Amino acid sequence: MCQNKLIMINSSLINLNLINLILLVLCLGSICFYCYGIYAGLSFFRHPYAFDPNYNPPVTILKPICGSDGNLYDNLATFCQQDYPNFQIVFSVRDSEDTAIPIINQIIHDFPKLDVELVICDRIIGTNLKVSNLANAAVSAKHPILVLADSDIRVGRDYLKQVIQPFQNENVGVVTCLYRSLAQNWVTIIEALRQTTEFSAGVLVSNQLEGSIKFGFGQTIVIRKQALIDIGGFEAIADYLADDFQLGYLPAQAGYEVVLSQYIVEHELSAISIIDAIKQQIRWASCIRVSRTWGYLGLIFTYGIATSFALLVFNVSQYGYRSNASYVSFGVLFITWLTRLIMAWVVGVISLKDSLVKKCLWLIPFCDLFSFFIWCYCFLDNRIEWRGRRLKLAKDGKMIAIC
Repeated sequence: MCQNKLIMINSSLINLNLINLILLVLCLGSICFYCYGIYAGLSFFRHPYAFDPNYNPPVTILKPICGSDGNLYDNLATFCQQDYPNFQIVFSVRDSEDTAIPIINQIIHDFPKLDVELVICDRIIGTNLKVSNLANAAVSAKHPILVLADSDIRVGRDYLKQVIQPFQNENVGVVTCLYRSLAQNWVTIIEALRQTTEFSAGVLVSNQLEGSIKFGFGQTIVIRKQALIDIGGFEAIADYLADDFQLGYLPAQAGYEVVLSQYIVEHELSAISIIDAIKQQIRWASCIRVSRTWGYLGLIFTYGIATSFALLVFNVSQYGYRSNASYVSFGVLFITWLTRLIMAWVVGVISLKDSLVKKCLWLIPFCDLFSFFIWCYCFLDNRIEWRGRRLKLAKDGKMIAIC
């Protein structure tokens, strides 16, 4: 009987030590990630891409639009005010009753000297209706380089001149941009902080480690028309949730180089409820999970706020506040949180010039805990909601409509 009790006690101690070890390894991994994120954030903008003011190839901007949320007119107008000699803009909507149509017509009226066109077409080529919208717009594209940008993006007058520069290299097939988000309420403040200090940090780390990236972001994707043809056109990505990822990944697989531009666009986040924000985050996290499964699993090493807190709670509950294990846990938590906040400052304030990060840096721990819970949830369910449609994700990242 005594022997059995000793075995049970030893087994419990082993389990406790194992949990401690796992949590400690996760914390140390997070600290390493944060430190490298600081380095990546500082180094990325130190080496600007070669700029040739005389390099101005003609481009077509494709703007898929659904609805008139946010400051749509102001956002679209920034694309019409480019300091660029030869560009075309094609706006595209699927529904002839879309509320954005009067705003687009006003844009066309206000910029009569520009080559601007509105396409209204309900043709569907796949489950992803945004891609169908892009495909319908692409039919009217006149130029060999396409600029794809969401309707909630606003840019400066030098946007086209900057993002087009990497195409001086004939091997470049795709250029994409990081972004800073403009928040409208407290819910979107959380989202904006996450995008700038978490998502962008991960992108910069990936770019620094590999020397390039192999994916794109819907905020801006500049792609050679030939590269799009080589991957099978928009039809090749028409059923994928992560269409922007595929527009970088597939050209990279076809031998083209994908470049992360140093130009930062502004992304307007419309005011939404907490429920809508959670649904949106589940959709975006699901994008990453089905597109880059191993990368998604590896995100556990970026959630140091959560794992260091769990380590502290575990040791305090098991050994008390005054134990050596708890003292070590307090030290690990302090170092982890400090490096996380420094990375947020470097990436958000120094690199991306995001004033929101400077004002709301103290909210970063709450943002990370929110991200961690979303990360966990997305292992449990493959269903998402998108613009009122219920969809299921297949293992390859394609979407299946749920009746």
